[in-house]
Amino acid sequence: MPPEQAKALMDEGYAYIDVRSVPEFEQGHPQGAYNVPLAHMGPRGMAPNADFLNVMQRHFPTDAKLVIGCQSGGRSLQAASILASAGYESVVDQRAGFGGTAAEAGWRALGLPTATQAEPERSYEALLKP
Repeated sequence: MPPEQAKALMDEGYAYIDVRSVPEFEQGHPQGAYNVPLAHMGPRGMAPNADFLNVMQRHFPTDAKLVIGCQSGGRSLQAASILASAGYESVVDQRAGFGGTAAEAGWRALGLPTATQAEPERSYEALLKP
């Protein structure tokens, strides 16, 4: 779904899960988002986050209403598929991500609410803790 519809779902109680890396998230993200990276930046590029599903399962029950977003839509689609395969029932992929694509404006370009600092309990560092 497009960013405007994702924001409307957040207003209805859906949690926004930003699956970008921690540095990307810290540069700007949808206001109120949780950060659970699908992959981490490393010296050789992106490497899968082996803790992704475990962290999600610890903090979000399978009946949680989730909007999944990333930078331009690729990682979020992959993360949504992983979650659906793990039994999550209400998972929505936000098209165009935070930054957008050549074909579609993203969250930031549409002027939707953004933040550069995560609420402490929504940062990946906090979510990693049991």
